[in-house]
Amino acid sequence: MNPDPGAVATDRSEFRYHLLRAAGERFQAGVADLSEAQLGEVTRQARRTFELEDLVLGSAEARGLVIPPDQVAAAVAAVRGRYRDTQEFRSDLERNGLDLEGLHLALRRELTFDAVMQRVGSRHAGVDELEERLFYDVHQERFTVAERRTARHLLITVNDEDAESRRDLVQARIERLAEQVRGPADGRTQRFEALARRHSQCPTALEGGRLGEVVPGQLYPALDAALFALPAGDISGPVESELGFHLLLCERIQPGRSIPFTQARPQVRALLEERARRHCQKAWIGGLRQGAAGSVAKSPIDGIRFDDSPIGEQAA
Repeated sequence: MNPDPGAVATDRSEFRYHLLRAAGERFQAGVADLSEAQLGEVTRQARRTFELEDLVLGSAEARGLVIPPDQVAAAVAAVRGRYRDTQEFRSDLERNGLDLEGLHLALRRELTFDAVMQRVGSRHAGVDELEERLFYDVHQERFTVAERRTARHLLITVNDEDAESRRDLVQARIERLAEQVRGPADGRTQRFEALARRHSQCPTALEGGRLGEVVPGQLYPALDAALFALPAGDISGPVESELGFHLLLCERIQPGRSIPFTQARPQVRALLEERARRHCQKAWIGGLRQGAAGSVAKSPIDGIRFDDSPIGEQAA
């Protein structure tokens, strides 16, 4: 039986770094803290990323590419900065099968990989205005500013274990407060603010119930629906949430609007250029795979994202 092609790599510091990175990304833990099942999953992921790294670093594009020592040192320092002191840093590396020299080697490889991928991605064809306008038109929902409402609220909580905070009593009380706020539109905000300061059981009572600017989906669903149905300057009826009963005042409405193409264009171009870079990188790796002698049927790039970060955020 042929040996597992990933078995030889497991003794290398660079592969152990891939294990540690995968453990952090997948389970927010170190390798030493994983269960047997988790370790198996992490090992499979690490083999895929390590094989991909090997493939890229063995390409013609990687030849002669040198990462400056200060860039490697900065990457090591970024990992070190996640620990309280050097002793904790070195101890954690050791627990996870690494040492400082091995970390340097692994980060140099990773930085080289990233540099090659950036070089390859830069070959993508340019993005023209027609593509930008088409993307903008098809994805209009991505280029809008949501409606905003400036609001205040008053809350009385329900606690059936407290005789004075039973649901029926609280509901009757907040209905009486609502009647006090209603009346002439002039002075309604001031009346609401005064009642919130006196009666509300929410910390916002200190500011007269002020919620500030609110966008759809920010509040509890029932409150959200009530607030965004109100005309400016109006007050809701009692609204029940899991906290208790609320009154809402809509002070001001800022309607939602579409961002014009000229304003959205830099964002559109950045999105399209990033997509083109990733397509170029994936196509290039596909070519490497086809040309690699004895390549396996399944590409190691499946499920792997290419990004521009110099080191894995969950490296150690």
